[in-house]
Order: sequence, then structure tokens, then C-alpha cells
Amino acid sequence: MLGLGLLGGAAAGEWINHEPGTPQLTAAEQSARTFGLSRGLWHSTPVSTFFPATLHSAAAGPGGAARTWTRVGVAPAGNCADAFDPLLAKVLAPAGCVRLLRATYTDATSSSVTTVGLLVTSTDAAGMRKLSARWSSQHLDSRADLIPRSVAFAGTPAAGFGDKQRASWTVGIATDLPVIVYAVSGFADGRAVPVPQPVSAATAKGATTAPGQSGLGNDALALANSLDTRARAAAESLTVTPSGAPR
Repeated sequence: MLGLGLLGGAAAGEWINHEPGTPQLTAAEQSARTFGLSRGLWHSTPVSTFFPATLHSAAAGPGGAARTWTRVGVAPAGNCADAFDPLLAKVLAPAGCVRLLRATYTDATSSSVTTVGLLVTSTDAAGMRKLSARWSSQHLDSRADLIPRSVAFAGTPAAGFGDKQRASWTVGIATDLPVIVYAVSGFADGRAVPVPQPVSAATAKGATTAPGQSGLGNDALALANSLDTRARAAAESLTVTPSGAPR
């Protein structure tokens, strides 16, 4: 599952909103302010921070195997128009779309490709909680008609990564930040996948399907978690002062 808590830690310093006599925000006010400030992370953070050229995990592959991924392309930052299949677009619509960031990676053998996306929403914390609750209670994470779209890049292993090639996916809806993180994986040879599987099924012990045995579920999960962590670190940098206190 994708993380839900902000990371901690900062450097030292003083800020005017912590000077003696300055009114302090209540916990609820600070939470709302933090949530709002985090919405600016998409234009305050270098794209390479969200999508590094290379990512490595010592144990993210099937059976705890090491896995390395190389970025093959970054899509221009934009709105959510045509970024999702119609039904998924309808489900996510209440959250709004301030900006969508996407990149595609391939594994070390160039046999798998994975698109990861960061959707910065326009709704408030209550709206994110409502969407998250619906997503969980209605088990929308396992519906094959709610798979995010991939992003293909000509001249790369992801050149043939289209709708029919989507094999495994995950969608994480934060409740403490205005962000939705997702990943969708497939085979780099362009083969169609008749029965895609959500990450929960593709990474289950003993999975015998193509997405499971090939590690495509592992790829989607690992890259989504990596992006989630980086987005949270970026949000923290916008909402925590150099002294470590909330802005």
C-alpha cells in the first residue's frame, strides 16, 4: 500500500511566524494550511526529483529480487484531459486536476515498461478523504475498467505501450495531501494482456498469471511507492520551516 504519513526532519533556522507574540495556528488550521501549500509541489520541484533517471531497489522484484529501472521519457506536465479512460476520469473528477505529471520506465532487461503518474488535485482534505473512502469501500482498486492509461515514447522500449498492453496497476489516493499516485505496467514487446491484474493480485504469493510471474505487479508497486515517497518529501519541503516547525 502507498504511505499515508508525511516524512519528518528539517534543518535549523528562525521564521517570523514563530516570533514571540505571533498568533499560533490551531492543529486544524495548520493541517489545512499544510494541505494547501502542498498543492504547489508540482511547480516548486524539479521533475527529476519526482522521476529520477535511474531507480534501484534491492528487494522489490519477485521473491525479493533486486530491481533496477531506467526512465525512458517524461510527458509534459498538463491537465488530465485524455489521461484516463472515461470511467476512471469520472471517478476521479470530484478531486479536480491542478496538474498531472507522468513518466515511463523500463527495467534493466528492457522487457517491462511502467508509467507512473502524480495527479495534484484541487479538492480539500475532506474531498480526498471522501474519494479515498469510496475507492476502498467499493473495491475500485481491483476493477479492470479503472486502469490508468500508460504513456508511450517512440524510439524506446515503451514505444508500443498502449491501452491493450496494460498488465498490472495500482492507484493510491492520499488523505493528508492533495495528490493521487498511480502506476501501470506492461510488457515491452507490445504484447496485449487479455486479463490485467491489480498489484494486490499480481504480487500475491503463488501468483501464476503473466503479470504475476513476470514481476509486472512488483514493478508497478515499487515505482508507485517510490513516487509517493518523493512527492511527500517535496511536500514537506514546502510546508516545514528550516527550524523543523510547520510553516
